[in-house]
Amino acid sequence: MIKEKLTSYFNIVFEEELVNEIIKVGIYKRVKENDLLLDLGDKFDKIPLILSGAIKISHEDHNGDEIVLYYLEHGDTCTITFGSGLHGSKSEIRGVAEMDSEIIFIPVSKMDEWLAKYKSWRTFVIDSYNTRLSEMIEAIDTLAFMKMDERLFKYLSDKVKIMRNPILTTTHQQIAQDLNTSRVVISRLLKQLENEQKIKLFRNKIEVLEY
Repeated sequence: MIKEKLTSYFNIVFEEELVNEIIKVGIYKRVKENDLLLDLGDKFDKIPLILSGAIKISHEDHNGDEIVLYYLEHGDTCTITFGSGLHGSKSEIRGVAEMDSEIIFIPVSKMDEWLAKYKSWRTFVIDSYNTRLSEMIEAIDTLAFMKMDERLFKYLSDKVKIMRNPILTTTHQQIAQDLNTSRVVISRLLKQLENEQKIKLFRNKIEVLEY
């Protein structure tokens, strides 16, 4: 079963020999929505390959203010864990399952070996770094140049695409936490978006009409 799940995507990314190595050393895990995979201060010695679902990656400052950096989806990995694992440093990010997900964890000790041994792994790592860097730049641009109503609508639109469902099960408080603002501000702006007929509000649910 693990081989089928892995090869459904990664057989077009990695050589067959590398896929077989991943199956041999990888640890398969199912996680439930809201499960914590990685917390601030953790030492992480495994590299995640996302087989299905979505993982929210966020950062928290010394004041306890949290902001979402990006999401990991099917076929993704978290390149921040590469450096943390190789250098034995503590994690500066938090990873939480946004939905039920399946992951294969690879020992970080395989990182150097596979970089030298497999061209496809080198390409995958470089592409992953580039993708995460672009997402980080987008997150910074959003913070620096977008007004809160624009940030909120982008957040909702992006989440619909990640969840592949126009109806989001969430609370105003959860959104406020992800965007590092107050629940009162989010409630007001959500009502504004509803008046603009971009969304419909329900109890603990939001239907996004435009995305």
